Amino acid sequence: MSQERLDHHPAIQEYYGKTLQGTSDLQTSACCTDARPPAYLQEILKQIHPEVANHYYGCGLVAPQSLTGLRVLDLGSGSGRDCFVLSKLVGPQGKVVGVDMTPEQLAIGRRHLDFHQQAFGFSKSNVEFVEGDIERLQELGFSPGSFDLIISNCVVNLANDKAKVFAGAQYLLAEGGEMYFSDVYADRRIPQELAKDPLLYGECLSGALYWNDFIDMVKEAKFGDPRIVTQQRIEINNEAMAEKLGAIKFHSVTIRLFKLPGLESNCEDYGQAVRYLGDLEQSPLVFELDAGHRFETGRLERVCGNSYRMIKETRFAKHFDFFGDFTRHFGQYPGCGGGLPFNDEPSAPTCC
Repeated sequence: MSQERLDHHPAIQEYYGKTLQGTSDLQTSACCTDARPPAYLQEILKQIHPEVANHYYGCGLVAPQSLTGLRVLDLGSGSGRDCFVLSKLVGPQGKVVGVDMTPEQLAIGRRHLDFHQQAFGFSKSNVEFVEGDIERLQELGFSPGSFDLIISNCVVNLANDKAKVFAGAQYLLAEGGEMYFSDVYADRRIPQELAKDPLLYGECLSGALYWNDFIDMVKEAKFGDPRIVTQQRIEINNEAMAEKLGAIKFHSVTIRLFKLPGLESNCEDYGQAVRYLGDLEQSPLVFELDAGHRFETGRLERVCGNSYRMIKETRFAKHFDFFGDFTRHFGQYPGCGGGLPFNDEPSAPTCC
């Protein structure tokens, strides 16, 4: 169902560039998370410059596994916290580019390029910040297939034309690459009068996509079989905002989308299985592909055809043994992938 498209860019630039002076200025929990980072990420976060950390407005963790040497693009990088964390994980042979349209936020990140290079022991910085619009990624001068991983942390909901963001990500990802991102989603379409509220929009609420519209949008952009990695209910603790929003429920969801042409609309059974080798340093016992797929080291696990491809045709292939092929079909694979993110209990939010 189409609505009038509003231009929120000036208000967003004002809100994130001038109004917000730090995480504590946020008026809701939309840009907070109670997810505790794993120990290895906590150690990296301790190395992030305080000014960069204090201007973090994300709603999830966007650091997937097996990143060494990858080319990474951060959509809506802000002051660069996630860029610097990932720069440590990709290592000196990798590259991280942050794109943001707010000059004040970019200036913070650029001020601390040398600080993080020295903190991580690199001979030169592997981070670059570019001023630009994430709805115009094809116009930023990057070649098709320039990146192995695209991340975003609570930013797509702020875009005027979200479909263009996903189309641009598809254009810039290499074959077998992925978009791994956190964002806010609603359990219904947001009324137009709320979408016009600059504070609700700036707080990542009234720009949130209805979940089923998001699914249709990413499939239109040729991302098949989106997978939920984590999810949590967002509590609206601001009384005035809660009254305006009424019964609308919001969730923060981390999702992975793989650029794998031909992923099937349903999970199909081809009698396939995989076995995790346990050789990822941060996950020696269990590798989690998504919320429904946990692979214990050494255990043979049956998988659907899509999950098989998400491992075998991506950077994860070297960490697995594979059994089976696509020569024989056994029907639909039960209980695999998909699912709505609106069926969990509320959780008490805390800010990073």
